Formats: sequence, C-alpha cells, structure tokens
Amino acid sequence: MLLTIIVVVVVSGALLAGAAWGIYGRLPKPLEGFIVALAGGALMVSAVLELIEPAMKEAPLWEAFTFVLLGAVVFTGLDYLVKKKWGSGKGGGLLAAITLDGIPENLALGVALIGAGPLQVAALAGSILLSNLPEAAGGAKEMAKSGASKGKIFALWAATAVLLSIAALAGNFFMTEVPKEVLSLIQCFAGGAVVASLATEVFPKAFKEDAYWAGIATSIGLVLALYLDQLA
Repeated sequence: MLLTIIVVVVVSGALLAGAAWGIYGRLPKPLEGFIVALAGGALMVSAVLELIEPAMKEAPLWEAFTFVLLGAVVFTGLDYLVKKKWGSGKGGGLLAAITLDGIPENLALGVALIGAGPLQVAALAGSILLSNLPEAAGGAKEMAKSGASKGKIFALWAATAVLLSIAALAGNFFMTEVPKEVLSLIQCFAGGAVVASLATEVFPKAFKEDAYWAGIATSIGLVLALYLDQLA
C-alpha cells in the first residue's frame, strides 16, 4: 500500500514539477530539446517492453495489434481536434498525449504494482517519470507563450496529475480480478497512444529545439530505459 502511494506521488509529481519548470523555468532551447528527446527514447522502450510486448503474451495477436492501432488512431484524432481548437502552438497536444496514454498506462502501472518487487517498481516508475517531466514542461511552456494565465495552466496540469493518480490507484485496488486478456488490451491501447504521441509530438519538438543532437539524446534515453528494464 505504502509503496503504491509513493510511486503514484513520484510519477504524478513529475507532471507538477514539469509544469512548474515549463512555466517558470528558463533553459536554453537546445537543452530542452535534448531532454525531451532523451525522454522520448526512454518512452519508446517503455511502450514496447512494458506495455505492448507483455500484453501480446496474454491476448491473441490480432486483438493486441488492433488495440495498438486503436490507441494510435484515437490519440491522433484527439490531438488533431485539440490543436484545431486551441491552436498548434498552445501545448494542447502534449496535454492530450499525457492524458490519453497516461490513463491506461497508469491503470497498468497500478496493476503491475500488485506483488511487484522494488526493482520492477523502480523500472516502471522511472520510465514513466522520465517521459512525464519534459512532456509536461514542454506543454506548459507552450501554453504560457500563448498568454494564458500561469495559475490556470498549472491548475490544468495539476488536475491531470490527480486524474492519473486516481487511474493508478484504481488499477491497484479495483482491477485485481479483471481477466489478464482485458488488462493486456488496455496496455496495448496505451502503447499505441504512446507511439503516436512520440511520432507527432515528442520527436518533432525535440528536433525543432535541438536539431541533430536529438538523435543522440534519443539513443541515450533508450539505453537508460533498457537498463531500468534489465533491473526489473
């Protein structure tokens, strides 16, 4: 119980820290791009090794592939609508990315914490934290540039953090009896949304800010996430 609460606080707290960084912090754009690309590399590994690949062992391949594609389609559609309404430079896309892939991802995290050892918990929480922090920073920064109230921006990201915390706790307390196949499809949906967010939000932003160093940063993030996975 205590371990679950600690992990939820750390992972969701990364959204608050990232939002504060984006609103009030000042870092050179190349460094911001480097950090975003590093997180993207880590999240790429997390999506495949912690969401999609384990799920394929529990559900038929065609169902797993369908839900991966569904997650990508739903995220892409929502991202398009958010940008259409808020404008392409207001950070709504990253907020949509974190919310859409974060809810099923945190449900899966909550379930994974049941009976998990400290190293496995560290690997799961670490990969999500690495992605949430710079994504929240980038989204909050773009919103601040649009002239929106800093207080309202932070409140929006705080509400998102609360929502994702509830999802993780719900997964831990209420989904222990859910069939593994159903949980695996939730994970596949989350994985598809993650992949789509990387392609449309994370890597384009990183390249824009940090140019070709983004490729190196992505590789570093990938190696870090693989290391965390090996610890588990």
